[in-house]
Amino acid sequence: MIPLGWTGGVIGLIIATAMSLSANALIAKLHEYGGVRHIRYRDLAGFIYGKKAYSLTWGLQYVNLFMINTGYIILAGQALKAAYVLFRDDHTMKLPHFIAISGFVCAIFAIGIPHLSALRIWLGFSTVFSLMYIVIAFVLSLKDGLQAPARSYDIPGTPISRIFTTIGAAASLVFAFNTGMLPEIQATVRKPVVDNMMKALYFQFTAGVVPLYAVCFIGYWAYGNNTSSYLLNNVNGPVWAKAMANVAAFLQTVIALHIFASPMYEYLDTKFGIKGSPLKIQNLTFRITVRGGYLAINTLLSALLPFLGDFMSLTGAISTFPLTFILANHMYLVAKKEKLTSAQKCWHWLNVGFFAVMAVAAFVSSLRLIAVDSKTYHVFADL
Repeated sequence: MIPLGWTGGVIGLIIATAMSLSANALIAKLHEYGGVRHIRYRDLAGFIYGKKAYSLTWGLQYVNLFMINTGYIILAGQALKAAYVLFRDDHTMKLPHFIAISGFVCAIFAIGIPHLSALRIWLGFSTVFSLMYIVIAFVLSLKDGLQAPARSYDIPGTPISRIFTTIGAAASLVFAFNTGMLPEIQATVRKPVVDNMMKALYFQFTAGVVPLYAVCFIGYWAYGNNTSSYLLNNVNGPVWAKAMANVAAFLQTVIALHIFASPMYEYLDTKFGIKGSPLKIQNLTFRITVRGGYLAINTLLSALLPFLGDFMSLTGAISTFPLTFILANHMYLVAKKEKLTSAQKCWHWLNVGFFAVMAVAAFVSSLRLIAVDSKTYHVFADL
C-alpha cells in the first residue's frame, strides 16, 4: 500500500486477486490433461513441452519456494524480535540473532515432521495462530487509527524512485496470492478433483482474501506511509495482546514454511531413496543433515539481507510471474488450442506478453530496491 497509495493499492489488490484467480483456474483445469493426472507442476509442464521444460519449471519452482522460505524466516525473526522487545528493549539481542533462532526452530520442526501428511493437527493450529494475529492486529490498529492525529498517505520518494517501487509493489501483490505449487495442492483434493479445486479457488479468492484485505487496509489507514512491513511494530496496546500476536505470527510462520519447503524435501527424499520408518537412524540422519543444511542456507541469507519487502518483489519477478501467469497461459494455449476461439487465443497471448514484460521490469526494480537498501543498511542489519 505504501508505494501505491490508496487508489493504486486498492485497485492493485483487486486486480491481483482477479488475475491470480484466472491464472490458477487455468492450471486447475489441466489437472487431467491427456488422460493423465498431473500431481506436480513440473510433471504438467514436462507432459506438454518435454524434458527441458520439466527441468526449467522445477528450477523456477525451486527458486520460488526457496525465496518464500527465506521470507518466512525473516518474518519469523521479526516476530520473535518484536515479542522480545516488549519485555527487554536493551538492544543486546538483534534481528540476526532472532533470525538464527527462527531458522533453528524451523529446522527442528522440519526434522520432526517427515512429510506433509504428518502435519495433520498442526494445520489446525496454523489456522488458530493466523486468526489470533489477524484479530489482534486489526483491533489494535483500529484503536490507534481512531486516536491518531492526521497522517500522510503521500507516496514517498522521487518521481524516478516511485516508478521502481510501484513496479516492485506489483510483483509483491502477485507474490502474496500465489505459491507456484497448485498442482501439488490439487493432488490432495478428493474427486471430482477439478470441480472441487475450482470451488476452493473461488472461495479462496473471495472470502479467503477478506482477512488479507482487512489487515492491509486497516494498517495503512491507521499509520499511513509510516506503516512497517511488519504491522505489529506499529501497534500500541496491552503487552499481553501484542505478545500473543507476535508469538502466534512466529509459530504460524514455522508451520507455513514447512508446507512450502515440503516439495523440496519430497524431491530429495525420492532422489536419495529415503523409505521406511521416519525414526530409522539412516532416515533421521538424512533429515538432520539435508533439511538442516537447506534451512541453514535460508537462514544465512535471511540474516545477511533481511529486507522482506524486497525479497517479495524479487520472488514475484523471477518465479511467480513466469510460473503463475506466463506458463499458465501458454500451457493452456497449447493444451486447448483446438477448442479456443481466435479471441481467446489473442487474450492468452496478450497475457503471455504482458506478464513477460512485467517480469523483466519487476526483476530490474527489485534488484534496484535491494541495492538501495544494501547501501542504507549494512549486512546483518538490525531492522
